[in-house]
Amino acid sequence: MDPVAALNRIAYLLERAQAPGYRAKAFRTASDAVAALPEGEAARRAEAGTLEAVKGLGPKTAAVVREALAGEVPGYLARLETELQEALAAGEPAAGGEALRAALRGDCHLHSDWSDGGATIEAMGRAAAGLGHEWAVLTDHSPRLTVARGLSPERLREQLDVVAALNEEWAPFRLLTGIECDILEDGSLDQEPELLDRLDVVVASVHSKLRMDARAMTRRLERAVRNPLTDVLGHCTGRLVAGGRPRPESEFDAERVFAACAEAGTAVEINSRPERLDPPRRLLRLAVAAGTYFAVDTDAHAPGQLDWQILGCARAEECGVPVDRVINTWPADRLLEWTRS
Repeated sequence: MDPVAALNRIAYLLERAQAPGYRAKAFRTASDAVAALPEGEAARRAEAGTLEAVKGLGPKTAAVVREALAGEVPGYLARLETELQEALAAGEPAAGGEALRAALRGDCHLHSDWSDGGATIEAMGRAAAGLGHEWAVLTDHSPRLTVARGLSPERLREQLDVVAALNEEWAPFRLLTGIECDILEDGSLDQEPELLDRLDVVVASVHSKLRMDARAMTRRLERAVRNPLTDVLGHCTGRLVAGGRPRPESEFDAERVFAACAEAGTAVEINSRPERLDPPRRLLRLAVAAGTYFAVDTDAHAPGQLDWQILGCARAEECGVPVDRVINTWPADRLLEWTRS
């Protein structure tokens, strides 16, 4: 078994299971270290017992390399694969969604280490392509979210050049340009309008003042979704339902906000992160009744989290979301025609 592939697969499974980020990072660092060795060097060091002397390798990662070079499936990898299959068999946590997942062509919401993601742009793009996506949208944070290293206009322009260079190598897969743009308290968007207009997809989300008065939050969201530069309303209630810091939903008039989305042609995101699963089912059904478009997104911050899309698909199917109104089912050219119209 290729040791580099084994180390990367372990990192992927750890990310998918929401293990602490440093654990997955250790295996990705080890993978890079082994890949950088001269041909045959890893095998020679494994035989001599000096793998741990390679910078980036520790006892656990070196053990994976030795087992892989010996032609075995590393024990740690085998255990993680078993845990994944057990989680899937148990419904993790909602069964279904396979038909919609098969129809998806991309993911409109993913982050890289340019903001608060845990992997490079290249790693995120390759992982999306590896899952069979035809396209994916890079949506790092906007400047106001400093805790997430939001991108200044200058850094975002630099990122556009990086994405353009990668796309020259990746055809037919396309990494589309985008942003997760903060919705400010008055409903305006946290980035230069000229720059937002250059992007392929704009996901607009609330990250601050989540407990503001319901009437004010309704006005805030309505203004944001009616902005011609907004394509997708991200995780609309801001709730957190799992993990160490649960958070209640923001309060707003959902019927008014979803009606505004339908009138403006702004998609409602079905966020697939296990700790978000936003919007709740009752609001998702309201959005269906309002006739909005939808985007089933992962909000992935690491390659392994791109697998979470099935969770959003299950909720979409359960709540009667029409497949033809899910923008992720469209080819890239149709998506871009829609976002630019």
